[in-house]
Amino acid sequence: MDKFIYKKSAGITALSASMTDFMYKKHSHKEYAIGVTLRGIQQYNLDGSLHLSHQNGVMLFNPEQAHDGMAHDKTGLDYVMLYIEPELLLEVIEKKDILRFSNPIVYDYRLEQRVLSLADAILNQKDEALCNELLLSLTESLIQNDLSSGFKKDNALIRKAKDILHYNLENVLKLEEICRELDLSKFQFIRIFKAHTGISPYQYFLNCKIERAKQLIEKNRDIYAAVAECGFVDLTHLNKHFKSVYGTTAFEYMSQLN
Repeated sequence: MDKFIYKKSAGITALSASMTDFMYKKHSHKEYAIGVTLRGIQQYNLDGSLHLSHQNGVMLFNPEQAHDGMAHDKTGLDYVMLYIEPELLLEVIEKKDILRFSNPIVYDYRLEQRVLSLADAILNQKDEALCNELLLSLTESLIQNDLSSGFKKDNALIRKAKDILHYNLENVLKLEEICRELDLSKFQFIRIFKAHTGISPYQYFLNCKIERAKQLIEKNRDIYAAVAECGFVDLTHLNKHFKSVYGTTAFEYMSQLN
């Protein structure tokens, strides 16, 4: 049975997931995503390559790194995941420049245990002070493993395109207007954007709408306001797209919040 439980503490979102038939659509997160495969094999496409995370594998996703996800076989999959805002991670490690994980999957017992300890503390709603201490321990393990490299920033055109997309989340995506602003044809724009981000402009735009809706639900606990502000037709429309990225509907997600 597919099951997705989300909890949040100290600015970090933790997910406990079990899945057999469910498949994530290609998407990305603005946060770092760090997880551990507990049972089975997690299969996903990332940066043009197929990856398999076996039991005890620590999965490391960079912000805005497009990927999908599913169980490798019919025996299914259990895993936990932590979503950490880039600003928070940089604050903890006392760096200014965004870091980028160079290895998508590592097998390191100490790092695995620190991910599991923090996920357990958040999922079981332990004190925020404890969660902060466990986050510090986790980042120390990441640094000790030398898992990161310098982060290559988006070029100016892609950054401008992303800004335009973010600015218009409540509207329908109008490629013609964006392309006029960037002085590109529609097909030039789609090709360049996908080459840089691994995801099409439409997928990116939809993903941003879903992520924005999630933030509004967390902040206001008003699901219908999120539907309206993010330009979804109705709650069913939001629920469908929310589930494709988070494994659970927006309504179910709201009911899990503290």
